[in-house]
Formats: sequence, structure tokens, C-alpha cells
Amino acid sequence: MNRQAQAAVMFLLGAALLHAGATDLYLRYVKAGLQPLLLASGAVLIAAALATAWYERKRTRAAKAASASASASGTGAGHTHPEPRISWLLLLPLLSLILIAPPALGSYSALRAGTALQKPYALGTLPAGDPVPLSVVDYASRAAYGQGRSLHGRSVRVTGFLALDRTGTPYLVRMALNCCAADAQPVKIALAGKLPPVLQPDAWLEVTGTYSPKATHDPVNGGPIPYLSVTSAKPVPTPHDPYDETWNN
Repeated sequence: MNRQAQAAVMFLLGAALLHAGATDLYLRYVKAGLQPLLLASGAVLIAAALATAWYERKRTRAAKAASASASASGTGAGHTHPEPRISWLLLLPLLSLILIAPPALGSYSALRAGTALQKPYALGTLPAGDPVPLSVVDYASRAAYGQGRSLHGRSVRVTGFLALDRTGTPYLVRMALNCCAADAQPVKIALAGKLPPVLQPDAWLEVTGTYSPKATHDPVNGGPIPYLSVTSAKPVPTPHDPYDETWNN
């Protein structure tokens, strides 16, 4: 792979990063807050590729001029060694980024990792209105660490995907990100009450319900898993951002 080919690969990689950052594709890899850095990285790679191509073109012209001068003077020109062909394997991660959009992590990953729920620094006051929309992390934090004090007498609406353990216990889950999908960990809410007759793992549900004092422990790491008493549940499409970034706030 010569310098021109390297510049072309770098340009394509930068363009792929810009494409991912300008669309929803980047949400499959990193949290939303990293979008500006992703776009900046793509722009830097494209600029570096253009600079490399310009420099290589200039160097090639100079080498041709030197070769012509050496031929005229009868001086032999040196030979160059070809670049190793294995370097073309660098195209594989680029093609995977362009051609394959990985699905968001689901119930398989959630049931094999312990809950990432952490004790919050503080629990704010819930906004007015019923049902009040809460993230999985927010409800779980208020139920597990706030003893449900802020939830008493309130109806809540929570959205997540469904996971079923070996005993058939249903959980409403959201994978929480610290940085990127590689470090995603689940936060789980156990469900009880009026549930759909057929529960499909990985299906996204919008659940309305009330606080339940019942709680259990995650069999993987022993972390707290609070219950939610369900009054209604309906399927919903996969959200724009399937991950939850609020767990470490």
C-alpha cells in the first residue's frame, strides 16, 4: 500500500466517521455527548489525507525530476521495495464501519452482566403531572436508594427493552453507557402486575405503573433490582438513542 493508497483509506475513514456522526449511526458505538469529537476526528482525518496526497504528489514529481537528471548524467537510480500486501487488511475495519451497523445490546448481554445501578448523589423533585416520565435509571435509583419516598402517590412511565431470566421473571432494562458501547452495562427493573400475555425478549415496552416496595438482588453481582407495579404496558419502537447515559450522574 503506497502513500496515495494510504491517503485514500484515511480519507474514506474520515468520511465514514463524518457520516456516522451526522446520522444516528454513531449512537450504536458511543454516547451522544461524543458526537462533536467524532465529527472533529473525521474532519482531521480528511485533512490529513488531503495533506498526505498533496505531499506525496509533490514528492513523486521531485523523484521523477531527479531520476530524469540521473539518467541524463548516466548515474544509476536506486530501486524501491514494495509495501507489504498485508497492510490492505486495514480496509477491513473500514468496510465493517461502512457496511455493517451493529444492533444495540439487548437481553442476552443484560442477563449476563450485573446491574450497573449506583447510589446517586442526590434525587431531585419529580415534575408535576401523572404519569411522570422517568428513565429506567431514575426510577431504579429512587426506588432502591430513595426508598421510594419521591415516588409515593405518583404514577410513572418508563421505557426499556424486555429481558426474561431463567425463571421467567420479566425485567425492563436499559443499557447504560459511560463512554461507548464496549463499556455498556444494564440497569434493571423487575416487573409485576398487569403485563402483556406474551412477553418477547428484546421487545421495547412503554410501561406505566406505581412504586413497589418489593426488591430483589441481581444474581450476577448482587446489586439491587427494584420492582415496578405495572398498570399498563404497550410495545413501542426502538428509541432514537437506545442507551441510557444518566447512570453515572
